[in-house]
Amino acid sequence: MTAVTDQGRDHGQGEPEGAKDAPGDDGRRWDDGLIARRAAEAAQEDAEAGRTPQEDEPGPQVEAYGLPGSPLRPRLDALRELVGLSRARLDGDTLAEAGRVLDEASARQRLSSRHTVVAIAGATGSGKSTLFNALAGVQISDTGLRRPTTSAPIACSWTDGAAGLLDRLAIPGRLRRRPVQGGTATDEALQGLVLVDMPDHDSAATGHREQVDRVLALVDAVIWVVDPEKYADAALHERYLRPLAGHAEVSFVVLNQIDRLSAEAADLVLDDLRRLLDEDGMAVGEHGEPGATVMSLSAVTGAGVGDLREVLGTFVQDRTAAARRLSADVDAAAARLRPVYVAEGRPGLGERAREQFTDRLAEAVGAAAAGQAAEREWRRNAGRACGTPWLRLWRWYESTRQLGGGLDLMAQVLAPPEEELTARQRVEQAVRKLADDAVDGLPAPWAQAVRETAVKGAKGLPEALDELSRNAQAGAGGRGRGSNADTGSARVGPGGKGRGTRGSEDEGAGGPDVKGSGGAGTETGAGRRGSGSPGRTSTPPGGTPGGRGSRPPRPAWWPAAVLAQASMTLLQIFGGLWLLGQIIGVLEPGLLTPALLMLAGVVGGPLVEWSCAAAARGPARRYGQEAERRLREAAAGCGRVRVLDPVAAELARYREVRERYVAVTELSTTGG
Repeated sequence: MTAVTDQGRDHGQGEPEGAKDAPGDDGRRWDDGLIARRAAEAAQEDAEAGRTPQEDEPGPQVEAYGLPGSPLRPRLDALRELVGLSRARLDGDTLAEAGRVLDEASARQRLSSRHTVVAIAGATGSGKSTLFNALAGVQISDTGLRRPTTSAPIACSWTDGAAGLLDRLAIPGRLRRRPVQGGTATDEALQGLVLVDMPDHDSAATGHREQVDRVLALVDAVIWVVDPEKYADAALHERYLRPLAGHAEVSFVVLNQIDRLSAEAADLVLDDLRRLLDEDGMAVGEHGEPGATVMSLSAVTGAGVGDLREVLGTFVQDRTAAARRLSADVDAAAARLRPVYVAEGRPGLGERAREQFTDRLAEAVGAAAAGQAAEREWRRNAGRACGTPWLRLWRWYESTRQLGGGLDLMAQVLAPPEEELTARQRVEQAVRKLADDAVDGLPAPWAQAVRETAVKGAKGLPEALDELSRNAQAGAGGRGRGSNADTGSARVGPGGKGRGTRGSEDEGAGGPDVKGSGGAGTETGAGRRGSGSPGRTSTPPGGTPGGRGSRPPRPAWWPAAVLAQASMTLLQIFGGLWLLGQIIGVLEPGLLTPALLMLAGVVGGPLVEWSCAAAARGPARRYGQEAERRLREAAAGCGRVRVLDPVAAELARYREVRERYVAVTELSTTGG
């Protein structure tokens, strides 16, 4: 008996004339007119629709994938989005398997879903070709003692319309066959089955093994045929069954050649086979649970072959094998991607990390020193306004004496302390610590992306902070008077050190307040104190230029204090002149009254100055705190635009792909 191929239909070649008249053993002709009638009906329908009939045009069949409530389509969509979002962060090799699964799913969905492609795989001498012939009911695949017997995949299709699927498997028309069907219920259940006999997976020929690997990646299900001698072969379990453990629902493991064993020995071998499958991680479908089908049979005697045909019939009629296979492929791809998407803990930027970053930037630009300088300036202005003129003259005299030490001060500037960090180093340290906090628990590729984003923003951050300082001075309208001004400026540019300046307690500048290009208030501030250098003026919180050219805002009680101090000075002058007039004889003697007036002025002047200093502490402190706050906000705004926002955007991207990954995995239908 010779098997009939569907080569003519699939490749447009007609059967020899003699073949049409050759009757079968059952008295029926092989060509019973069924194909011809179907072609005629299709041509009539095409003519009615006004289009040209096309051969073998089943169109996209999606009932296996697009059933209402089916989770496969949203999982594939989520995986496609996941790959798209990750291409800029992950290398091509990492995403290769997911891309392959998407391509194969797209290709399979365009082909017939009315067919189920089942491959028969096994080792040399396991009897897979004999089982293939037994299921087909006709001698299709060669069998014998010669090894390897099967050198190329051979297909047997129970129904028409499988040409596209076989083309995808690269099975030529000469190797496509049709089975012998007896019209039984089992044969009807097998309608839609495409059975593929493959070469040995342990063949000595490398090309045979490559064909097995290629076809296994494309079929909907696999029947693994093992024999009593090689059922525990490490090549089978380590290379195939263990990696494909997630495909248990589309796997059949058949123990063949049980005719060589006693019934008791066959049961023992079958139990040991189940144990090995369990060690491989492949679930065994028993008691109605999903998993691999494990059974024993003899392809030579036919024992158990009928049971396998019934199981295959139920499996084929379910029409979900392709969807199950694709779902298992998605699970396998998701498992490979897990290390690059699943984080340990909850990575991200918390409020504490943000506050610490702001504190470090504020330290780099000297926000605290700027506040202290502004406070001192406020108190000095109060002292200048309310202090005694004699004390002010003394301070002026002391300041002129210190001008001679200008060279020493410059030498101190040019020889910076070795232990203190520069402002640039502080900024880099702040960015590095922020990146460490942000990537804590992140998978390696995303942690690297976050670090690169932070470093990229940090490259221009010191220069940006220095630009804020220059903008503040430009907005202030010039420098303050005196080279020893105690300013709040800090240069953090390349190679610069975050220094404030310290000079005479009589000179100084207020805090900064300008608007930067980033939309947030930007201020310059003081850096380190104690390394005196010519300072730069800045804008105080009130918005007026700093230094001698502009004073901090004065409270309402200052005019009264100035008037009281002027009165004390006048009393001293009046009393002194009165005493002088008595000494030279211009006025009548009487020391008590002028002495009391002079004493009142001498005592009252310092008392007024002390009272003003005490009253100025609170406003001066608030003024300094406001200057520090504004500078902190400026530094924080600059750091937010250049570092925090880009890092947060990168973390948001990770959270988005993580949500897509969860959508791929949590809807798994295969337990993956």
